[in-house]
Amino acid sequence: MMRREVVVTGMGLVTALGGTVEENWAGVEALRTGIAHFPKDGLPPFFQYCGKVARCEVPEHISPKLQGEMRFLNRGAHLGLVSACQAVWQSGAKLPDTAPGRRALYIASGDFTKVGYEFMHPATREASDARWEAVDCRRLNDAALHRVNPFFLLESISNNLFSFLSALLEFRGPSTSLASLSPYGAQALELACRSIEGGRADMALAVGYGNWITEIPVYELEGLGLLSKCASGPGSFRPFDRFRDGFIPGEGGAALFLEAAEPAARRGAMVLARIRGSANCIEPSPGHGISVPLRVNRRSMRMALEDAGMGLGDMGFISAHGSATPKGDRSELRSILDVAQAHGADVPVCGMKPYTGHMGAASDLAEIVLGICALQQGVLPATLHFRQAEREFAGVNISSHHRRCEKRAFLSLSYGMGGQSSSIVVTTS
Repeated sequence: MMRREVVVTGMGLVTALGGTVEENWAGVEALRTGIAHFPKDGLPPFFQYCGKVARCEVPEHISPKLQGEMRFLNRGAHLGLVSACQAVWQSGAKLPDTAPGRRALYIASGDFTKVGYEFMHPATREASDARWEAVDCRRLNDAALHRVNPFFLLESISNNLFSFLSALLEFRGPSTSLASLSPYGAQALELACRSIEGGRADMALAVGYGNWITEIPVYELEGLGLLSKCASGPGSFRPFDRFRDGFIPGEGGAALFLEAAEPAARRGAMVLARIRGSANCIEPSPGHGISVPLRVNRRSMRMALEDAGMGLGDMGFISAHGSATPKGDRSELRSILDVAQAHGADVPVCGMKPYTGHMGAASDLAEIVLGICALQQGVLPATLHFRQAEREFAGVNISSHHRRCEKRAFLSLSYGMGGQSSSIVVTTS
């Protein structure tokens, strides 16, 4: 069966680095990070640095009825909404020309905004004694009625943005909402591509959003040993560097508007990129539970390249996951070395999370957006703060500064705890 070609005609991006794709790419070009210091007295440094979005302008022309529904969207979902609307707007697609049942929607919404019980703090504080040792139940009941947002439960539902965008844009074709950990943004993209390739949809929207900067998630990520101690401030986020010690969290939204190539050509759409191949799989870690396996990306890299009908040597660069955790980076670099040796290729590697902070599902798609911008400009992006690799990886070509990139393809990698891994092949020709 012939599979249809999938093209990217719209992109949206909201991160701490900027509120649009253009602003984000300008930040990357300037070697600037969106991670900043937010002082909090009495709290350790890892709690004082993050990638926080400065502004998030809600799209106009939303009907009064749907504006009322927006109160159920949490912070992360708002960022995803803005990026999705940017992608649709840039595509120039006239949605009514395509039947709603031929429009696919896939959203990665494993957001941490409402993890924890901070919404109960005002009421609990009001009903507790000075030492937090006793609670007046009657006062707690009264305070909860007046001091707690009645929509706290609805704001925590993972598919709120999925429902909202389905109603707003009338995407009623193949669709679902994913709630997981990395690499679920890339998983949403693969599902969106497959719906077009298989003829079940003519256009699709893949959206990822994440907010990992609220209090409970930060403590949980630190408890898992994933966060940097931030001893060097924003410069502490340094993927693949011998002195790396974890990532710095962020928040954001990213989206890609996809179309089948032939209908896009008929309407004269500007093609930004093409999704050539994709793969998602589990790389088992025998005896290590949810820990990262020894070579987490190896199989998905091979599968994606095979799916694309391309070799690693065709890639201008590899946009790696680059979480900057000691074990995770080792696993990823071993995967890259194995595949590079099998293909006889020496492909440069970059990690782009230090520009924005790790945004969960938004990072997967954000790095594909930035990778497309890089190919368009003929640039291999620098890995911020990288200086020197461990001895085992001295032969890996890791970018420490911007370089010229002559090729028109890149491979995007993502992985998560438990051995989930994703690889996407993207070209601009």
